[in-house]
Amino acid sequence: MSIEKPAENRLWGGRFTGASDPLMDLYNASLPYDKKMYEADLTGTKVYTEGLNKLGLITSEELKAIHQGLEEIKKEWESDTFVEKQGDEDIHTANERRLGEIIGKHIAGKVHTGRSRNDQVATDMRIYVRENLTQLLKFLATFIETILKRAESEIDVLMPGYTHLQRAQPIRWSHWLSSYATYFTEDYNRLKQVLERVNKSPLGAGALAGHPYGIDREFLAQGLGFDSVIGNSLTAVSDRDFVVETLFWSTLFMNHISRFSEDLIIYSTAEFGFVKLSDAYSTGSSLMPQKKNPDSLELLRGKSGRVYGSLSGFLMSIKSIPSTYNKDMQEDKEPLFDALTTVEHSILIATGVISTLNIDKERMEGALTMDMLATDLADYLVRKGVPFRETHHISGDCVRTAEELKLSGIDKLTLEQFQKIDSRFGTDVKDVFNFETSVERRDATGGTAKSAVLKQLANLKSQLN
Repeated sequence: MSIEKPAENRLWGGRFTGASDPLMDLYNASLPYDKKMYEADLTGTKVYTEGLNKLGLITSEELKAIHQGLEEIKKEWESDTFVEKQGDEDIHTANERRLGEIIGKHIAGKVHTGRSRNDQVATDMRIYVRENLTQLLKFLATFIETILKRAESEIDVLMPGYTHLQRAQPIRWSHWLSSYATYFTEDYNRLKQVLERVNKSPLGAGALAGHPYGIDREFLAQGLGFDSVIGNSLTAVSDRDFVVETLFWSTLFMNHISRFSEDLIIYSTAEFGFVKLSDAYSTGSSLMPQKKNPDSLELLRGKSGRVYGSLSGFLMSIKSIPSTYNKDMQEDKEPLFDALTTVEHSILIATGVISTLNIDKERMEGALTMDMLATDLADYLVRKGVPFRETHHISGDCVRTAEELKLSGIDKLTLEQFQKIDSRFGTDVKDVFNFETSVERRDATGGTAKSAVLKQLANLKSQLN
């Protein structure tokens, strides 16, 4: 009777003698997607073996051979010449198998001393996420800077501000830009906080109980650029909060991108005509040659749902797993990788859209109507000492009267008609009906006056470091 042997390069194969179901091999394998982490895995092994060398478990000559082998493997991945083989179930197995082929199995077999795939994969993921979030931070800063630059250069353009998608009060276009720059700057600051929590080292925690040879975990953390170590070995191997937080952050950012995109989609319609997208971020219709579709913005809006799904799906995967490592955790990588890629592409596309679109100043300012100054009319009487609740009612009477008389706006009421509604209206009431005056009155912090908007832009710019 012959016994089928499992693939020799399996890191867990010693106890098993029977062959596994080929479908199970496929179901269990993560190399097709976790090979993205090849560099993080090689870096982790490089530093870990330095720690083993400090303990005297690897000689300096062996360490040199290992590092040379790791460098050769890295070049193979970079040049797309790394040959994947049957039994390479994940990036850790593949790299260790290849290292044995290059430097010999005897020396390569020492790199896993005291290390488990549990702390190895957690380390790889934290390195990978850290590097990706650091890159996202740079892209996001550029996106925000692009918005701020546009806001500064178009500070004098006025447009309607909306509530319930109804014209409300006049604002500056730059005030609208500043509002989204504020959202995105909050995302930027939150991302820095997430990075701090990501950047903690699980390496040296072993399978769950800790390292049997007393490895210097602080040395490993410093060598890998981590700020600190995770102080409990059980938590170190099982914690995926950093994945959840990354997905939470990505979801909230994409929510802001989706709202930003929706506004621009509306503003780009023929009914509004406030903005026109560059051809680089638009498409035409296969049937109607006159159409120019804002596909870039619609995709930004649509891909937010994809990221939401990554978060909710992963939360369901980990909601009830028992302590330390369980194979359910392998489900962390695909949603995480997909979300990171989607967010990166979305930031780059959004940056391209906002840097290349054209605005129609005349259409924006032409959409301003005198009824939007009804609150300013109420404020006029407040300045004369009338309580606001009373002035609000009086201003409403003016709007209704203008409508009943079929006038084009409340500014068309005569002084006599104003005074018939309330005798406290004076000859200076006509000064109310100026859009520039209206926005300039709102100069308190956060307002739409030029001075207030410029302060907002300066404050946001100061936060990007």
